[in-house]
Amino acid sequence: MVKERVLDYANKISRTKKGKAEGITSDRPEYKILAPVVTEEMAEVGMMLAFREPQNAMDIAKKMGRSKEEVEKQLWELALCGAAFVSEMDGVDHYWHDIWVPGHMEMMANHKENVEKYPEIAMAFDEYGKVRGPKAAGIFPIGTGPMRVIPIEETIQGETRKASYEEVSQYLKDSHRFSVSDCSCRTSREVMGEGCGHLKEDMCIQLDHAAEYYIRTGRGREITREEAFEIIHRAEENGLMHSIPNLDGPGKTHAICNCCGCSCFAMRIAAMYRNPDMVRSNYVSKVDEDKCVACGECVENCPTNALRLGQKICTKTPIHREEGEVPYDTEWGPERWNMDYRQNMQVVVDSGTSPCKAECPAHIGIQGYIKLAAEGKYMEALELIKEENPLPAVCGRICPKNCESACTRSDLDDPIAIDDIKKFIADKELQEENRFIPRKKGRHSEKIAVIGSGPGGLSCAYYLAIQGYPVTIFEREKELGGMLTLGIPNYRLEKEVILSEIEVLKALGVEFQTGVEVGKDRTLKDLREEGYQAFYLAIGAQKGQLLGLEGEKGEGVMTGVEFLKKVNLEEAVDIQGPVVVIGGGNVAIDVSRTAVRLAEHEVTMVCLEAEEEMPALEEEIYEAKEEEVLIQNGWGPKRILRHEGNVTGVEFARCLQVTDEKGRFRPVFDETQKKIIKANHVFLSVGQKIDWGSLLDGSNVKRNGNETAKADGITFQTDEPDIFVGGDALTGPKFAIDAIAQGKEGAISIHRFVHRGQSLTLGRRNRDYRPLDKENLDLAGYDQLPRQRMNVLKGKETKKTFKDLRGIFTEEQLKKETERCLDCGATEVDEFMCVGCGSCVTKCKFDAISLQRKYDKTSVEFEKLKPIVVKYALQRKLRIKKKEMKRRFKKMIGNA
Repeated sequence: MVKERVLDYANKISRTKKGKAEGITSDRPEYKILAPVVTEEMAEVGMMLAFREPQNAMDIAKKMGRSKEEVEKQLWELALCGAAFVSEMDGVDHYWHDIWVPGHMEMMANHKENVEKYPEIAMAFDEYGKVRGPKAAGIFPIGTGPMRVIPIEETIQGETRKASYEEVSQYLKDSHRFSVSDCSCRTSREVMGEGCGHLKEDMCIQLDHAAEYYIRTGRGREITREEAFEIIHRAEENGLMHSIPNLDGPGKTHAICNCCGCSCFAMRIAAMYRNPDMVRSNYVSKVDEDKCVACGECVENCPTNALRLGQKICTKTPIHREEGEVPYDTEWGPERWNMDYRQNMQVVVDSGTSPCKAECPAHIGIQGYIKLAAEGKYMEALELIKEENPLPAVCGRICPKNCESACTRSDLDDPIAIDDIKKFIADKELQEENRFIPRKKGRHSEKIAVIGSGPGGLSCAYYLAIQGYPVTIFEREKELGGMLTLGIPNYRLEKEVILSEIEVLKALGVEFQTGVEVGKDRTLKDLREEGYQAFYLAIGAQKGQLLGLEGEKGEGVMTGVEFLKKVNLEEAVDIQGPVVVIGGGNVAIDVSRTAVRLAEHEVTMVCLEAEEEMPALEEEIYEAKEEEVLIQNGWGPKRILRHEGNVTGVEFARCLQVTDEKGRFRPVFDETQKKIIKANHVFLSVGQKIDWGSLLDGSNVKRNGNETAKADGITFQTDEPDIFVGGDALTGPKFAIDAIAQGKEGAISIHRFVHRGQSLTLGRRNRDYRPLDKENLDLAGYDQLPRQRMNVLKGKETKKTFKDLRGIFTEEQLKKETERCLDCGATEVDEFMCVGCGSCVTKCKFDAISLQRKYDKTSVEFEKLKPIVVKYALQRKLRIKKKEMKRRFKKMIGNA
């Protein structure tokens, strides 16, 4: 049943009348937000309140002919629920009402108990923006919207034309009382299950009378001016921006919000309705293309998706960017909105960007760290790498180098030695005094369990620890590192390197428990009872596969991963006689090269594929041959021969075809061509699989036919909501860098999962980096510079030791190699969508992006706003009409 007096009060706050064309009806959010908490009696008293004209209870009681006590009680209830303001003046409480937004809607959404009990309050706040936002497109001059972006102050300190109303510090210095509260926008998003991972707590700062109101009504806690500055700086460090209520008059406000682009309702006006003029500051971002290195940090922190990576390397055919329509002079309806702005944020323009960043599974800012290394800024380069990869020293030794394969430089001579540059940078950190320990961004009490200490588990734990979570990694083995330790030979990845990078995680507070098999020693249920609220399963593909061959079971036959594990754990492995390794991938290469170091007889590696089709990396194949591994291509095993139980050899048949016409694994053999290779030891390196043990017992986690876990492709959440999975356990055997990339995304999902009302997908950046079109590049004029190379090692030397003899660049080599980078990419700015917050500037390590003053607009008091908006709206209609006439004239001339 409709509360008529409450509906009257909704119209009063809205400055309308019930029954009129613009009047509020019972299906509107203005009524819905009041109805659950405002009684008819409260509304009747509220009808006596004036807009921004404080009155005390005695004055209102006289007008109503009621007792002061009765009226004061209703007034206080209105103030408590958020339907009225209250402030003490000359020792007496005075009450008034204000506008809906920013005003009563925020206050009502910040009443924790009411929102908990009546979620429709939060929903009405959201709905109000969706009703009003579209109507505002194009009709508010810059600087006159109800909310206004204030630049991060350090980003405009070099600007000579700045004014005090652009400085956050000035608002804090001019105020005398301060409070901090939850963010009302994020509170509403949380209630609707649409949170973006930016949490609501301690976000919004209130000033003077607003602070008094928030403190007295329990919406916020009192803080000092110094604490307010700390909150501002912490928000900036976490990639947030500032905005203020903008209708108090020039240089005045009653609050400072620390906003994100993915939950803030004010920013929704800019991003969803593509109407940034309503909220923008006087500044826009400008990119110095010469300095920009396309690291992408600005792009991934832009709240309105105004920045995207493009290219600056010369093209044969110029790339033209079409200018889009703007609401300033265009009819603006749903066909021009971006309703999915929280899900379709792009990181790259259509024509693509630097191939190295695009092809790296973790999308590291490669061009960026090469530039920093060239300038000798090694710690800054390391910090940039670790934005995406917490194990750079590890990856510098074992990465598949997708970035180098894609490098534009290869079209001139040789690709940049990206991996060796990264290795040089990362090896600085192997010395404890040079260790980079990132600053924690927050503090959370929710305990997280990571199962497996391989690259995926370490990555997930690292990024969760930076967020401030207590994380424990459970490792079944006694040694840390997972397959990094157990599955990769020491001559490729020395264990000291892994342990050194793990020390950073320990410094961040990550706890490690080794020798604990979850599922056997402790179950997931046990861990839940211990308080763990989410799990990341990254157990790796640690079990080798058999082929079902005759004679494969028994002494003398072992899977390749089992063999590598024994060697890495320094268990006794006695190899007498010739060795045959079956398989053509990188693991088979590792097994063969390890066997060469232990065996006194020849080691033969046999695979189905021709050499050019082998899945092993070209570099690995070369090094195996250098160490005198005999590689025989195009043969498939048929049976293992034994005499009196001992292996004597392997029978092979000629392989004519490995895959069918659809690319499926369907080997075809010529049974008339067979041969026997003598062997006393056979190592099967034909694939790995997941050994779940009892880990998933009693859970709802489903598995695929190859034993990998089924999970969402974006969030990595399984059918057991608190269980996430990544790395080999999700994809099957891949490279460490793939697991590392998934570990970071898993951490993002877990952070959202353990907090109520957070969506695992909304506001999540789509990292669809795409490479530029190499066919359209003009590379004429570039010098051909020789690639710097490490000392060439001979196999006769390397196969005598398990030490990694590859070394690293000298500083002189590093300088020469970094000079070879063609500097392919750069950030592009859509000035119209830029709101001038400065977040991009704070993230840039290269002084390549700045805020420049484009406008000179101040705010307007609400009482003076209407004529300004009406005049501007009329001028807009004229602009639209004039533009349409020009279009028709051009069309007419074109048809003549």
